[in-house]
Amino acid sequence: MSTVNGGISFWYAQEGTPVPREPLPGDTTADVCVVGGGYTGLWTAYYLKKAVPFLNIIVLEQKFCGYGASGRNGGWLYNGIAGRGRYARAHGHEAAVRLQQAMNDTVTEVVRTASDEGIDADVHQGGVLEVAHTPAQLARLKAFHSAEVAFGEKDRELYGARETAERVRVTGAVGSSWTPHGARIHPVKLVKGLAATVEALGVTIHESTPVTEIRPKHAVTPYGTVRAPYVLRCTEGFTASIKGHKRTWLPMNSSMIVTDPLPQDLWDAIGWTGRETLGDMAHAYVYAQRTADDRIAIGGRGVPYRFGSRTDNDGSTQQATVDALREVLVRFFPRLAGTPVAHAWSGVLGVPRDWCATVTLDRSTGLGWAGGYVGSGVATANLAARTLRDLIQQDSGQGGPTDLTTLPWVNHKVRRWEPEPLRWLGVHTLYAAYRTADRREATTHTPTTDRLATLADRVSGRH
Repeated sequence: MSTVNGGISFWYAQEGTPVPREPLPGDTTADVCVVGGGYTGLWTAYYLKKAVPFLNIIVLEQKFCGYGASGRNGGWLYNGIAGRGRYARAHGHEAAVRLQQAMNDTVTEVVRTASDEGIDADVHQGGVLEVAHTPAQLARLKAFHSAEVAFGEKDRELYGARETAERVRVTGAVGSSWTPHGARIHPVKLVKGLAATVEALGVTIHESTPVTEIRPKHAVTPYGTVRAPYVLRCTEGFTASIKGHKRTWLPMNSSMIVTDPLPQDLWDAIGWTGRETLGDMAHAYVYAQRTADDRIAIGGRGVPYRFGSRTDNDGSTQQATVDALREVLVRFFPRLAGTPVAHAWSGVLGVPRDWCATVTLDRSTGLGWAGGYVGSGVATANLAARTLRDLIQQDSGQGGPTDLTTLPWVNHKVRRWEPEPLRWLGVHTLYAAYRTADRREATTHTPTTDRLATLADRVSGRH
C-alpha cells in the first residue's frame, strides 16, 4: 500500500475534511472578534462566552477550524511551556513555578472540560515518557528531570533502562523521565468537538474568511470588516500572513508519519500498555503516540522553515523527511521494519525570536494575542485562552487581577525575527548543527552535550 502524503493530516483522513461554514457576509460588529479558528481561538471564545453569555463573539477562520496546527499536531496534551527558564530569570523562580503549576493544572482542565462537554477526543491520560539513548542524552535527561522537580513536579519519576523497558521497550534506551501531567488525544476530534460546542453556545464562526489586516477595533477581510472593542489574534504559525506581522513569529515546520494498525504480537513485543506520549532527548527530537486504533504516530523536524515565512497548503511532505522519520521509528522499534507508513503530513508552529510563549492584551488598543507555543500548544492554548478571558474581564471592569493575569508570560515583549535571507540561513544552519550534534553524540558516546548544539542553543536564543 502506498503512503498517503498530505491531505492536511492523517487525523482529517480519519475524521473527514469538514464542509466549511459560511464566510463573513459583509461588514458587521461584535463585542469580541477572534482571528483564528484553532485551539487558541476556540478555547478563548468558549471561556468568554461561558463567563459572559451575552457577549457577541465572532470567530474568523481563513480555511476551516483546525486547518492549521490544531488539526495536524502529534496529539500531545502535556504540561510543557516554551520560555519557562527565561521567565524564571526575568521574574524569579517562584513566578516560574506558578506558571508551571498552571500548566500542570491545564492538562486536567482540558481533560475535564472535554468530558463535561461530551467531546470524545480519544483522550488517554497516560503521562509523558521521555527517553535517552546516549550518554549525552542521559546527562541531559537527568538535568531536565532535576529542573522539572525544582519547578514543582514532585510527582515526576526517573527511570533506568530496566524500568523504562517496563513501560515501553524502546531499543537502546538507557533511561527515561515520566510525568503524569500529559495525555494522548486525537487532535481533530478535539478541535471539531470544540468548534461545535462553541457554536452551540451562540458564538458565530465564519470560515473561508482570511483576515488580511488587524488594527485597533478592526479585523479586515476580503468579505468585509468586523469592528469590535477587542480583536484577538490567535493565528500561531500562520501569523506571518497578516499585514505587518511577517517577522513576528517564525512558522517552523514539523512533520509526521503514522503506521498501519499494528497486530497484537507486535504490541506484546513493544509494550506501551500505558499509552504514554513518547519523546526523546535528541537535539532534533521526536514525539510519538500510540493511537486509539493501535497505530504509532511519530513526528519531528523535516524541512524546518520555508523562505519568506511561507506556509504549505495541504501538508505535503518531502520523501527525505518521511524516510528520516521512518528510520527513527525502526531505530526505536526494529520489529517494525516491514510495517507500512499509512500517511505523512506537515504543518507549522509559531516560534518567537526568544522562544517564549506569550499572552497579551494591549489595554490602550483592545488588541490581544496569544501564541508562540514552539510545539507545546495543545495545552498552552487552553491556558492562554483562560488568561485572555481574565484580561478582557479585567479591562472591561467585570473583574480584577487573577492568578492567571499575574503569570510571568502575560504581556511579555519580544523582538522581531531578522529579515531574509538571514532568517532562512539562520534556521537551516541551526538545525543542521543540531543534526550533526546528534550524530556525533551517537558515535562518540561522550557524556557531555556536543559543543555544536550548545553553540546553536545560544545563537538561537533557546536557552
